[in-house]
Amino acid sequence: MSGGDATTLWLAWGNWALLAAAAFGAGVLNAIAGGGSFLTLPALVFTGVPPIAANATSALAVSPGYLGSVWGFRAELGALDRGLLKREALVAAVGGVCGALLLLVTPAKVFAGLVPWLLLFATVLFALGPRLAQLGRRVGQDGAESTAMARWRMPGLMLVSVYGGYFNGGLGILLMALYTLTGESRIHTANALKNYNSFVLSLLSVVAFAVAGAIVWPQAVLMMACATVGGVTGARLAKWMPVAWVRSLVIGIGLLMAVLFFLKS
Repeated sequence: MSGGDATTLWLAWGNWALLAAAAFGAGVLNAIAGGGSFLTLPALVFTGVPPIAANATSALAVSPGYLGSVWGFRAELGALDRGLLKREALVAAVGGVCGALLLLVTPAKVFAGLVPWLLLFATVLFALGPRLAQLGRRVGQDGAESTAMARWRMPGLMLVSVYGGYFNGGLGILLMALYTLTGESRIHTANALKNYNSFVLSLLSVVAFAVAGAIVWPQAVLMMACATVGGVTGARLAKWMPVAWVRSLVIGIGLLMAVLFFLKS
């Protein structure tokens, strides 16, 4: 084997190791505080996957965690009106597919220029998440304001779902803000709805990506497996690791990745 072949082989193995580590870390982060896509999307781009395919593959890589989250909140979801859940699932599904289709028709060069801005937006959103939730709980306890804002629940869900289908980063925070600001004062119920609709819109958007051939399957399969293991590990770490530490880590990673993408573009 020549020196050039050996170097190429080491680079290939290094890329696979980076993807596995990023997916595992994403599973851990999502189980504790969220923000896993800050690792998976940059890792895919840095290993040579085009931005649009990287975004589609990243969405699939982190998707198994949503199903586990839905199962964890089955009691809260079971207490809600089935008609409401069906209507919200339909809105989330339509929005997720629209967002996915919007991504697929976006020119690669345009999306590559948008990535650092989307990462920055998602990072700022993640940093403001607790304050948005507190604001929403205060509004939710005010009957008049809650009723007035409740009418924006479905239109808001559609807009957030389109964003989630287009770019998954910060999706959970946007959904939590939507539910609390439109009158859902029960934090566990809001969290259950967030996980439920995240799963629905992500599933439909991933199906759209798969049909369009936008997913890089070898990387996706590896990263799904590693993200699942990371999710199990993160669930255990969550019992003793301060969430504030993890949130600070996620914010730091998000800012670093945004800066690197700004420099690259």
